Amino acid sequence: MLKISHLNKRFDTHPVLQDLNCEVSPGEKVLILGQNGAGKTTLLRCILGIFRPDCGTILVNGTDPIKNRKQALSYLSFTPQLPPPLPFSVRALIDYASLTSGFDKKKIIDFCEKFKFDLNANSDKLFYKLSGGMKQKLLASIAFSRQTPLMLFDEPTANFDPEARDCFAQIIADKEFKDTTMIFISHRTDELDAVLNRHIWLDLGRIVKDEEIA
Repeated sequence: MLKISHLNKRFDTHPVLQDLNCEVSPGEKVLILGQNGAGKTTLLRCILGIFRPDCGTILVNGTDPIKNRKQALSYLSFTPQLPPPLPFSVRALIDYASLTSGFDKKKIIDFCEKFKFDLNANSDKLFYKLSGGMKQKLLASIAFSRQTPLMLFDEPTANFDPEARDCFAQIIADKEFKDTTMIFISHRTDELDAVLNRHIWLDLGRIVKDEEIA
């Protein structure tokens, strides 16, 4: 599902990712660990094609996210730690996501209901004016609705209350996503423990430990 070979990324003269090699198989649920500055978010942004590596390759389902970003993005969904300040209404964002990804908007409604995100009350509100928790609930609902083979999560429950974190844990453990490859960055691991089967530790942009867990 994901293959990374000899990946290097630096900003100015500062190396952030150094000769990073990793493969993630279909259906794996992986938690990336490491201190702040270890390169975790930079790695996800390289996978998304937001950052261009200095050298090395990334393949998402066999597709290079730099050379063919549109195709690569069709295979993956992403829930960011810091939602972008999108100047669209909630309704417009859902319409756009559905149009570009081709999924049924009823799925978003179902996931929003699970997260107790009231679409009727918030559809005409501007996305950037929502609370942090509401933004994450909506973006997670869109990501789950797309049902892509690879899903990336960067601190996806950072702004969730305990009830929403429990809901997130139930969704990722549902049989609907049994075969979905998921990669997480998270300091809150309680909601992930039921599904994780692998830990990868980064330090100074290198993988220092990679282990399967029971």
